[in-house]
Amino acid sequence: MPTAQGPAGPRRRLGAELRQLRRRAELQLVEVARELDCSASKISRLENGKGIPRMPDVVALMELYDVTDEERRERLAQLVHESREQGWWERYTDGVQAERFVMNAPARYTALETEAVRVRSFEVAWVHGLLQAPEYTRAVLEALLSERTGGEVDRLVELRLRRQEALTKRTPPLELEVVLDESVLSRVVGSPRVMATQLRYLRERSELPNVTVRVLPFSVGLHRAHAGPFQILEFPDTVGGDVVFIEGPAGDTYENQSDVDLYKDVLADVADRALDPDASREIVHRYELQHAPPGGRPR
Repeated sequence: MPTAQGPAGPRRRLGAELRQLRRRAELQLVEVARELDCSASKISRLENGKGIPRMPDVVALMELYDVTDEERRERLAQLVHESREQGWWERYTDGVQAERFVMNAPARYTALETEAVRVRSFEVAWVHGLLQAPEYTRAVLEALLSERTGGEVDRLVELRLRRQEALTKRTPPLELEVVLDESVLSRVVGSPRVMATQLRYLRERSELPNVTVRVLPFSVGLHRAHAGPFQILEFPDTVGGDVVFIEGPAGDTYENQSDVDLYKDVLADVADRALDPDASREIVHRYELQHAPPGGRPR
């Protein structure tokens, strides 16, 4: 399990424990909300690890759930304390507003990714953020966030590069499995030179033992995964259940087990239809050469 580097893990662990205690007490969300004189959505958000928990609320819940074991009360209080700490990513995301159509919640996603042990993804528009070269990242963000200031884009580029350290500097490293639609390789982002550099970087990163990249070739045709890109973040049991993250116009996180299982089935099917890792590197290299400037390899 990776060392916790932010509040997302403690918040999800706290939420999971509070949900367990509520169910043990045989109480519904609306009943708890009535007792605490708050909304049921507030209790739901707390149980789902969203938002910043307040100690008075957690103390009130412990009283309602008849938590008398002192060790457990201290553990819950410690989780509240850890949940209120600042995440390392906030220096990059503070003041950066979500862009509903293309960027829902950079802080929320990074918080989850920081605690995950494995990320599995299907990408249909661009290379996964953890596999992006710096110039490609900037080109993607400038295209998607054309109304933003240069300073905001700079911080988001830095954030994406910092996130990539999870693949090489974390112990144990984050596992990453990505299925890329072939269109991602052919689409020019930034310029042909930027694309050639990106694809070379992608090949190099795909050689890491904890990274698997598969390309879904055009020959497969249309697949239900083409309905939109998505990511599945997997966590240790102590942190909570796995999460599906979808970015875009209807973007959201899905934690219901049936929803997560559906996306896992879709990803497993599309991965089976994709090229194996070696053949995928070959096709990436072929596109790299196509994009490369005449007379030279990409820098």
